[in-house]
Amino acid sequence: MATSKFTLLSLILVVALILTPGIRADAAAADEGGVEAVAADGSDSSALRAELGQLKSKIHSLESLVDEKSRELKSKDELIAEKEKLLQDKLDKVASLQDEISLLQKKGKMDAAEQVGKAHARAGELEKQVDKLKKELESQQKEKGALETRAAEAENKILELNSKLEKLQRTNDEQKAKILKTERVLKVAEEEMVKAKFEASSKIKELSEVHGAWLPPWLALHWKCLQSSAEKHWKEHGKPAMNLMMEKTMEKKSQAEKWAEPHIETIKTKLVPTIKEQWVVVTTSLEPHVKTLTKKSVEEAKKIGKPYIDQVATVAKPHVEKVRVTLEPYTKEAVRVYSKFLESASIYHKQAQEHVRGTLKKHELTRPLATKEFEWFA
Repeated sequence: MATSKFTLLSLILVVALILTPGIRADAAAADEGGVEAVAADGSDSSALRAELGQLKSKIHSLESLVDEKSRELKSKDELIAEKEKLLQDKLDKVASLQDEISLLQKKGKMDAAEQVGKAHARAGELEKQVDKLKKELESQQKEKGALETRAAEAENKILELNSKLEKLQRTNDEQKAKILKTERVLKVAEEEMVKAKFEASSKIKELSEVHGAWLPPWLALHWKCLQSSAEKHWKEHGKPAMNLMMEKTMEKKSQAEKWAEPHIETIKTKLVPTIKEQWVVVTTSLEPHVKTLTKKSVEEAKKIGKPYIDQVATVAKPHVEKVRVTLEPYTKEAVRVYSKFLESASIYHKQAQEHVRGTLKKHELTRPLATKEFEWFA
């Protein structure tokens, strides 16, 4: 039983020495790739599964080599046992020859000297063979000790790979949890924005009904037309621009994940602290892109809406002049009420923007989206 354990450890040691150059090369490649993967925001689950499969394959190959080396050591142990048996036979023969010499000396025969010389010569040869066998046995024992050391190192490597495998699995689970949390945060932010927009539209509708009750029918009709035109413009240009911005943001996130995929090995070397640092770096790197995209979306929306605004101003200008001439006594009162209406709408819109800003800043993942351009759509 002790011999089999010793043989197994020797075999594991040989396997470890054989695979050490490959493992060191993999470690060096991982160190070189680690510098390039500082901007990664979490590993993709499929890449982690592939890495886990590679590690399991390496462990399986190590176990196969260990079994093969165990068989080789077993055969060497059998050879050593045979040589030990042969050595014992030689020693027995030497003892028998020494007994014969003693017997011949006691008998005192004339040919005892010749037989003794032959016996001594044969004994010398047997002693030389015994010494040779002892040297071979010592050499094999040294080789066996070296194999035991290599087997211990291989066992340590297997334990280390198992530990890395467990850490990668935990990292994969953490990344999935972060992705789910991000999706929930974005969903909550969207619901808050829809709720704020609904409340704002309701408030504006109430204010328009209150302040528009004293206006003439034709002016109230124009106000409703202007309001419907603004709502239509929002649905046709503002809302698609916001959706486009969200899609671009998700595309940037997907591109960042694909870019980080070749460098997933960094997760094994840097572990959880490095992953957190990479998440912060990726968030920081995405923020300029999100701001640029938001700014461009707002500029595009304003650019598209400007002709409609100019057209409304052109169409409404004659009516405004007519109203100004006809209702000049009521101009000051209308201006005062309209100013009050705009002030109320602006205050409520500002409150809605502050509510959206607060909601976005509550979460670390949506904090880069808390910009003035993004809040303007609220």
